[in-house]
Amino acid sequence: MGEGMLKDGIAPGRLPPTQYAINFGDLHPPLDRHEAFVEADRCYFCYDAPCQTACPTSIDIPMFIREILTGNPLGAAETIFEQNILGGMCARVCPTEQLCEEACVREAAEGKPVKIGQLQRYATDAAMAADAQFFTRAAPSGKRVAVVGAGPAGLSAAHRLALHGHDVIVYDARPKAGGLNEYGIASYKTPGGFAQAEVDYVTAIGGITIETGKSLGQDFTLSDLAGTFDAVFLGMGLGGVNALRAEGEDASGVDNAIDFIATLRQSSDLSSLPIGRRVVVIGGGMTAVDAAVQSKLLGAEEVTMVYRRGKEQMNASGFEQDLAASKGVSIRHWLAPRRVVAAAGKVTGIELSYMALDGNGNLKPSGETTTIACDQVFKAIGQTLATDGEGVTLVGGKIEVDAEGRTTMAKVWAGGDCATGGDDLTVTAVAEGRDAAESIHRFLSGN
Repeated sequence: MGEGMLKDGIAPGRLPPTQYAINFGDLHPPLDRHEAFVEADRCYFCYDAPCQTACPTSIDIPMFIREILTGNPLGAAETIFEQNILGGMCARVCPTEQLCEEACVREAAEGKPVKIGQLQRYATDAAMAADAQFFTRAAPSGKRVAVVGAGPAGLSAAHRLALHGHDVIVYDARPKAGGLNEYGIASYKTPGGFAQAEVDYVTAIGGITIETGKSLGQDFTLSDLAGTFDAVFLGMGLGGVNALRAEGEDASGVDNAIDFIATLRQSSDLSSLPIGRRVVVIGGGMTAVDAAVQSKLLGAEEVTMVYRRGKEQMNASGFEQDLAASKGVSIRHWLAPRRVVAAAGKVTGIELSYMALDGNGNLKPSGETTTIACDQVFKAIGQTLATDGEGVTLVGGKIEVDAEGRTTMAKVWAGGDCATGGDDLTVTAVAEGRDAAESIHRFLSGN
């Protein structure tokens, strides 16, 4: 433990300089050729494959694994990309333990599923390394589509629209494309600039122009886009952050977890990033785990996640919870923030209420409280739509869409985290962007 670890407050350089690269190395090192063959050989190639049914993008998993086993990783990549053009990122960040791998027959029989996610990475990495392109644009349709948001949903929609011959302009408010993949995922899941490499790979099909630093509601309105383009797809995610609704949350040292993750992802020198000696993360989802684990990896001495309900209700997968615990993160349940304790305007602790379910199943404070001493608090309690809707209908703070992603506004579709629909997962956003693009294509084709 370095001397810097003893510093109270928020400070950089808590670890020896060489330790950062070790801490933020690849969470799952890629399989080599032999390892991929051995793992692929474990697949039963089920005819009615439950793994494929469990995949939100419906990748033909037995087919791509068979192609790996026959020494054809590029063929496997094509099978993956046909359904999920962002299959490389999804192989890294998908909660496969809750999706395809949980449904694997090997999991039911042995408690050890085929490593589908790592096999998917093996194939897609091979294709990207070889710059193997499997798709050719159709003849130009003469139609133009605006896509708002260059994240998973927007990129997926843009690629499928370009494939059909439509010209696509993608607008994103950030300086770089990639959305959540570039700014919102823990660095140890996607090291080496993979998010930008994937953006380049996806847009190599042609017909896609990305304009960064352009924000809906500031640089243009939805009416502007609908009046200028033949169709519009909204995939800008959720830009706002929910408040703690706790007294004193404006104190110095209370930060948004998503902003912390974004700053870390864009940093070229992790030793320069300040982190508290004792950190508390409020929330129970993937973002909370990413913030908590990375706080520990940056050198925080004590990191505690607090969640208002029980372990079973946490949005973070069992794997993510176990990962946090393995890195030394303490997870405490049935606690909700009541008051941020501060001295001279800086966080010194957080007071929490113990929570319990009443006779009707409603969550209520029990009347007891506890206080955790800390220098820094990260809020990871969900995000909100950073727009008033501008003509589309909002339900529960998200854009209302039908089964094809159509909004209540003519010529406008939406998908991903900003829209009503499936789980807030990268793979779900990819599926929704792809399917909305197909719906837009039918509309532009007169069907």
